[in-house]
Amino acid sequence: MKTEEKLSIKIIRKIVFISIILIFLLTIGVKASKSDVNYVTITFPEDYEITVMTSSVLVSDILAENHIIVLPDEKVYPEENSNIDFTKTITISKKTEEPKIVAEENISVSTEEILGKYITVTEKIITEQVEIPYETITKDVSTAGTETKDTVLQEGENGLKEIKYKVKYQDNQEVERNVISEQILKEPVNKIIQISTKIISRSSSRNQTYSPSALEASVAGMTPKVATLNTSAYCACAKCTGKTNGITSSGAKAKEWYTVAAGSGYPIGTVIYIPALANKPNGGWFVVEDRGGAISNNRIDIYMGSHASAISFGRKNLECYIYE
Repeated sequence: MKTEEKLSIKIIRKIVFISIILIFLLTIGVKASKSDVNYVTITFPEDYEITVMTSSVLVSDILAENHIIVLPDEKVYPEENSNIDFTKTITISKKTEEPKIVAEENISVSTEEILGKYITVTEKIITEQVEIPYETITKDVSTAGTETKDTVLQEGENGLKEIKYKVKYQDNQEVERNVISEQILKEPVNKIIQISTKIISRSSSRNQTYSPSALEASVAGMTPKVATLNTSAYCACAKCTGKTNGITSSGAKAKEWYTVAAGSGYPIGTVIYIPALANKPNGGWFVVEDRGGAISNNRIDIYMGSHASAISFGRKNLECYIYE
């Protein structure tokens, strides 16, 4: 019997020990569940608020922990006998305060006004033709220290190019333009001006004697115009000129192997060099001093001392170097 009693006592002790352990564990779990810490914000009627740390979830407990008393004319949300909600905020306000409602103004906006707020942006490809200005090139062939004149050897002409743009418009106003491509349709032709020594007209100097060297020196540095002219001869007789005084259109006295009658295309004072007559007394150098009714711009008459000499010279096509 004593042995059985001892066994019973041992079994009872084990049961009690296990029960105590279970109760201890349950107590720890409950305390642990209550020990969750929350940060709760409490707001007051004066737009003042505080944030407190608590493990409680009941509103009344949280207020009591922080020694906050709700006055008779105040109300609490959430209510004191309820738990805090997900916002974790307790609001204390006056009972007489009404919820603040923000008035909303209904504004009627038309479709046209809405569309008018948008900025219309468009892009276009535009092709334009633009002139390319020609350049002016000057060639100076004058002799230093001499009086000069400008002669246009070639007139200038603008070129033409085609430019393609991408143009951006904002509300029909151009705001951006970029070149896509350029193509030259016509190259410009440069204007060429030659500066040469000016030949002083001999019309003001009567009976002046010219030497081949003097004529050659007067056109030094000039570029002549080369032309083949039909060349004949004349004298101061009435049959050749209708008069006998030998006075030329320039007012100077005609001189054999120097004076030339030419068309109006050659100004008085123009110097002409004829290589085929380089063996003559003038070395082939002549000066335009006379005109003639039958003289055109593609022919000249050389003055001779006698009618016989003029007839003997005949008519021939000669290469001439013309210095204007």
